[in-house]
Amino acid sequence: MCKPRQTKRGQESPLSPSSSPARPRPRTPRRPEAMARKGVSYVTAAQLVSMVSDPRVAIIDVRDEERICDAHIAGSHHYASDGFADRLPEIAEATRAKDTLVFHCALSQVRGPSCARMFLDYLSEAKEESAVKSITVLERGFNGWELSGKAVCRCKDAPCKGVCS
Repeated sequence: MCKPRQTKRGQESPLSPSSSPARPRPRTPRRPEAMARKGVSYVTAAQLVSMVSDPRVAIIDVRDEERICDAHIAGSHHYASDGFADRLPEIAEATRAKDTLVFHCALSQVRGPSCARMFLDYLSEAKEESAVKSITVLERGFNGWELSGKAVCRCKDAPCKGVCS
């Protein structure tokens, strides 16, 4: 009989005695290089700090209800991922004069990159004019931003006016 294997978090793997002893395929994380090939790149929290005060940069927070509870990056715009696709024209209008958009969710592993790609696809198909030249994703998302000691805003303004931190 096989001993249950330990997963990353110390949980037992559901490997039965009849299961093949073949090694499991490792999960390959989405790499920033793969995202860059699709026109979306990553930016670190340290890089974003220097970009925040630039009026041509917009930070797009796609977290859902976490934003209300967990604070946000000052000056960011909130477009929850659960209704993001329906709001693409509104987002395009709100960011028309921006040349760089930085998307993020809590960890920037799924929602942030997905919404960034969705918006990039929308812009490439839209007939509207846009100044957007660069679409990026914040590495490690809001959680990484906050854990690295960067300033957060706890206001309830929508959109955040960026004067609190």
